[in-house]
Amino acid sequence: MSQDTGTQLHSLYEPIGGVDQIFGAKVADYRASRPDYPVPLFELLRSQCGLSAATTVADVGAGTGLLTRGLLQTGARVIAVEPNAAMRGACDHALQATPNYLSVEGCAEAMPLEAGSVDLITAAQAFHWFEIERARSECLRVLRPAGQVALVWNDRLFSDPLHVALDGVFAEFGGEKRAALLAHEDRALVPRFFGAGRFQTFHWPHEHVLSQDGLLCLVFSRSYMPERKSEPGQRAADRVREISQALATGKQIVVRYTTVLMLGRPQGEPVGKG
Repeated sequence: MSQDTGTQLHSLYEPIGGVDQIFGAKVADYRASRPDYPVPLFELLRSQCGLSAATTVADVGAGTGLLTRGLLQTGARVIAVEPNAAMRGACDHALQATPNYLSVEGCAEAMPLEAGSVDLITAAQAFHWFEIERARSECLRVLRPAGQVALVWNDRLFSDPLHVALDGVFAEFGGEKRAALLAHEDRALVPRFFGAGRFQTFHWPHEHVLSQDGLLCLVFSRSYMPERKSEPGQRAADRVREISQALATGKQIVVRYTTVLMLGRPQGEPVGKG
């Protein structure tokens, strides 16, 4: 794994305005299909990070607020940091009436937050978009002295027949962008992000129930999938409908995941201003 994989990944999205604009057209699919996060994750963050009404969390790459919602339920003040206006708008629509919620335009490398103002930084399904050195420096700038970073994923279970079938669709239609994403998703970069800082890893089983239409939304919420109305998008949709008919129980499909948390404090020196 080298940083060149990150450069290649970012370059493929430049024609559509860069990685910050990837999900603007996918908000509806994202909201309709992406899974939330299990209760034990938030219980652990509450106990390990002392989350309470007196603490502040920055949820980086918050998207539509899937992790943000659970963080707010811990009682903490949560700032959703999201670069894409459409995704941030969806998050605001869902959560703006919730006490202790705020959203700002920003990313892991540039958060519009005061130095030393945050107790916990979270990033769910977002680490592969980080520019590692800049993100670590920015996290250290905004964290308080005892603050930590929580990297979170809902990993698909690749032995599950549903995920095996979906991988066939992604391989056929995901093209160069999917290949670049897979090359850069390897978590070998996580130790580089934490530097000399130690981090702990936790796992929990999780699942999400979708309708057959929801499964279509899940597939097209992927950054590398073609537009649904395009010719390849229509062919991909036909493939997903076949998978639904083969694997659905009644009208429902259970999508199984393993939720992964990597929690620790990066080591290094903050530089510059976010």
